[in-house]
Amino acid sequence: MNAPTSPHVLAAEQRPIPDAFMAALSARFGSQCVTSQAVREQHGRDEGSITAPPPAAVVYAESSQDVQDAVALCHQYEVPVIAYGAGSSLEGHLLAVQGGISIDVNRMNKVLSIDTEDLTITVQPGITRKQLNEAIKDTGFFFPIDPGADASIGGMASTRASGTNAVRYGTMRENVLALEVVTAIGQLIRTGNRAKKSAAGYDLTRLMVGSEGTLGIFTEISLRIYPLPEAVSAAICSFPTIEAAVRTVIETIQMGIPIARVELIDVNAVRMVNAYSKLDLREEPMLLMEFHGSPTGVKEQAEMVQDLASEHGGNAFEWAERPEDRTRLFTARHNAYFAAVSSVPGCRCITTDTCVPISRLADALLQCVTEADASGIPYFLVGHVGDGNFHFGYLIDPDNDSQRAQAEQLNHQLVQRAIALGGTCTGEHGIGVHKQGFLLEEAGEGAVAMMRAIKQALDPKNILNPGKIFQLG
Repeated sequence: MNAPTSPHVLAAEQRPIPDAFMAALSARFGSQCVTSQAVREQHGRDEGSITAPPPAAVVYAESSQDVQDAVALCHQYEVPVIAYGAGSSLEGHLLAVQGGISIDVNRMNKVLSIDTEDLTITVQPGITRKQLNEAIKDTGFFFPIDPGADASIGGMASTRASGTNAVRYGTMRENVLALEVVTAIGQLIRTGNRAKKSAAGYDLTRLMVGSEGTLGIFTEISLRIYPLPEAVSAAICSFPTIEAAVRTVIETIQMGIPIARVELIDVNAVRMVNAYSKLDLREEPMLLMEFHGSPTGVKEQAEMVQDLASEHGGNAFEWAERPEDRTRLFTARHNAYFAAVSSVPGCRCITTDTCVPISRLADALLQCVTEADASGIPYFLVGHVGDGNFHFGYLIDPDNDSQRAQAEQLNHQLVQRAIALGGTCTGEHGIGVHKQGFLLEEAGEGAVAMMRAIKQALDPKNILNPGKIFQLG
């Protein structure tokens, strides 16, 4: 199998933590350095299904200088260091697989500047996407990247996140303009600027975005913001089959209709969401759609999609124009993961995150559905299908090794199929621990060797989130 080479409970060799390091850390940070078991365990896990021993200590950073000083000490004593935001990642990004400490940036949650004329905002990494949008709601602008979870902006940049609005507004890759980064030696550097374009040297911002904390720790992030649309309308539409729903999406995108969101949820997800969120959605495969623009433009876009849906058997087309109705629908969609986990008491969820060219979406999905149905494992399917990105969630008994192996095999088959169709093993969650074998399969030995060379050049002591994306040894 090409998923994790280690079992779901990782027991990689922990690097020694010198007493002199802990003393220096405590002397510098005082009460900001916490070693209690409960805090360490909280910072040693994410929402994924893999676990590892917790970090030796947690440092609550309150400034860029705090991050610099903590990393400089880690460099001096060769101690691993892992940045921690909201803890919502899914692929083991936060795990202290080689020991070390965690730097919690949640106290660094300020908006530093807003420039509405240039459509940019600069924030600290600990601010979450909801906090950011709440802070700028009175300006007439918003930040559209929405991965579902209320993730920190630093974490979203680190994993190159996207989510429900990506079909119109892109991903973090397109929306991060500049960064302030603490390097592996504790040096503070800046990458990029707020200009619309630049040809000045290597694109270090793009190198850092998606590096999962292995090349530096973000302390400031400059982002694009967008005017709030004049009109917003949402709709749901049920379909007799998943294929009918997917064909509607493919034709919508290929016709160039500028839909803002289009989310697919299968009948299993609808059933789970109904129970969890107390809704009465029709229990069939469903598309949730949102349209942004002028009142006339929104109306035209929606009518065109409704016509396409009708051609594929779409029915029960319902509108939600009031903000509270739209919020209710998309909150239910965002809660699909928690709805699924609550539907099988005591389960853990193994998630997938493939993305394929939009023209191959139906080919990728339908065989995966057949395999999942045949497995007998409870599962659900959701997807940001407007850009070809979809997620299966397999609900397993964490103590049932056979069931876990079966779910990983389903994931392996799904990823191989996506790669064969010109897609990727991860559209937005990142590699972390779980998908390192898949990265080799997708990118090839030569490309991964180049990634290792970059890592070794920028972090020769391998202290920045070691054991993630690839193994150096």
